Amino acid sequence: MSEALPDSAWSQAVQRLRALARADEAWLAVLAAGVGMAAGCGVAAVNAITGLMHGHLFLLPPGGGISEASHLPWLRLLLVPGCGGLVLGLAMAVLSRFRPRVPVDPIEANALYGGRMSLTDSILVTAQTMLSNGVGASVGMEAGYAQFGAGLASKLGQALRLRRNDLRVLVGCGAAAAIGGAFNAPLCGAFYGIELVMGVYTMASLPYVVIAALAGTLTVQALGFGTPPLSVTLPQTIPDLAYVLILVLGVVCGLAGIVIMRGATLIEAGFRASGIPPWARPALAGLVVGALGCITPKAMSSGHSALHAYINVSFPFFVVLGFFVIKASASAVSIGAGFRGGLFFASLFLGALLGKVFAGLLGVIPFMPPLPPGLFAVVGMSGLAASVVGGPMTMTFLALESTRNFTATMAVLAAAIAATLTTRRLFGYSFTTWRFHLRGAPIRSGVDIGWVRTLTVGRMMRSAPKIVQAEMSLADFRREVPAGALARVIVVDAQERYAGMIYPPEAAVATGEGRKVADLMHHQGRFLVPGMNVREALDAFEQAAADALAVVEDAEGLKVLGLVTEQHALRRYSEELDRRHREISGA
Repeated sequence: MSEALPDSAWSQAVQRLRALARADEAWLAVLAAGVGMAAGCGVAAVNAITGLMHGHLFLLPPGGGISEASHLPWLRLLLVPGCGGLVLGLAMAVLSRFRPRVPVDPIEANALYGGRMSLTDSILVTAQTMLSNGVGASVGMEAGYAQFGAGLASKLGQALRLRRNDLRVLVGCGAAAAIGGAFNAPLCGAFYGIELVMGVYTMASLPYVVIAALAGTLTVQALGFGTPPLSVTLPQTIPDLAYVLILVLGVVCGLAGIVIMRGATLIEAGFRASGIPPWARPALAGLVVGALGCITPKAMSSGHSALHAYINVSFPFFVVLGFFVIKASASAVSIGAGFRGGLFFASLFLGALLGKVFAGLLGVIPFMPPLPPGLFAVVGMSGLAASVVGGPMTMTFLALESTRNFTATMAVLAAAIAATLTTRRLFGYSFTTWRFHLRGAPIRSGVDIGWVRTLTVGRMMRSAPKIVQAEMSLADFRREVPAGALARVIVVDAQERYAGMIYPPEAAVATGEGRKVADLMHHQGRFLVPGMNVREALDAFEQAAADALAVVEDAEGLKVLGLVTEQHALRRYSEELDRRHREISGA
């Protein structure tokens, strides 16, 4: 007879840590720091791998970036993105057979699933992003960074069985650490985690996100992959009149962001309508991006190295305008064709180019205050990124930490808010939430709405107080259900299928001989099903103009299961909403 083996030391350690993490908030800070260091290691590894790919595939000098190169071998510019796109397309086609579900994004995880993500899916997304960027596609690395950091945090939190809100905070910590480490900007990373991934700012969660962002940034620096600050000429003071121009540039950035997001979506729709198989689309897009790269290598990759190399360099007006159009086209084609990545990194370079275009236009207008073009480049960089990403404070702190100039930061804040408001007013989405919208996911931020799905009609319904036949006479109904006994009664047909609802007070005063219950029925065809969530139920009450509706098993069988009142649904919704707010705020 075999004896049960004692728990291993590892299992006991995990159980002990689980108990500590759930009982003491200080241990959540320890977990946040650990997640930050792990995410920082991931960022360093991703940067090392993509750097090696760029160097070997495009024959770059050590430490050189694709987009900052003056010229590259044209044959490699065509073949590397095209062949790399083919490899990516085939790999994704094979992978879809084994893992057909769409990987969960950190924002989606926090909004709908209480922070639950698959680490395997996150690693796959990171690998696809590295491949896309490594072969020169015009996509940013932020998707890979944030996905890996958040996925690692989610895996750890699930293993420790953290509470729903604690798990969401830890996912925000993972993304914050990754972005902070990538830009060498811990405050930018912290607000990326707060504004985008968590969707709400509270003092209860801020310390953990900042700890993780600091840990991630310091880890990347210690490993030798820290990003240097931007070398750009900025004024010590900005005239008051210049803020009007800065706000105008912010609005222009918002409009440009909408055009770029729409362009990527239209290209994606065009590929779908073309009949080109999905596995071949990245290869075709790679050839297009490579052809644009033959015009200027600034079209390639994320443009991050070009941003640092050329932000303080003056180019002729039409040259800068050409760079902007080429880079925007390359980014839209890359994203629309299925290369994995984001527009965050690319939007920074595009915004800097747009700022220089704006400065060039101001140069021909008389009586304009003399300001260095670098100021408009920094403002445009942050304004366009705020439009695309949807985080004005994230971009403001990125400018502060990248330029070390507080005066420019005030200008960036004004432009970022103008760009964000313009985008929300005219478009309604950032690029990330727009992609969710196209997939049918009902979210616009990382704010937790997943609990709404769990508060269903099936959980709220009560048994039906009374059910009668539609063919029952009103005289029999009055005898069986006296006035004042019940507020409402459910009616079924001869096959016991839901038919409608009758109100006993109305039946008590109805006149006419030989009338039946069916003559006074209300809400025919109006009912709820158990799988509806509370918001769908409240919408159904409003559409039916009813204070109560029957619950049926399904829309075909119409078997009556119970009853839900609007008052009860509103009370349960209010209770759950208040409980979630208290959890988030730490009250």
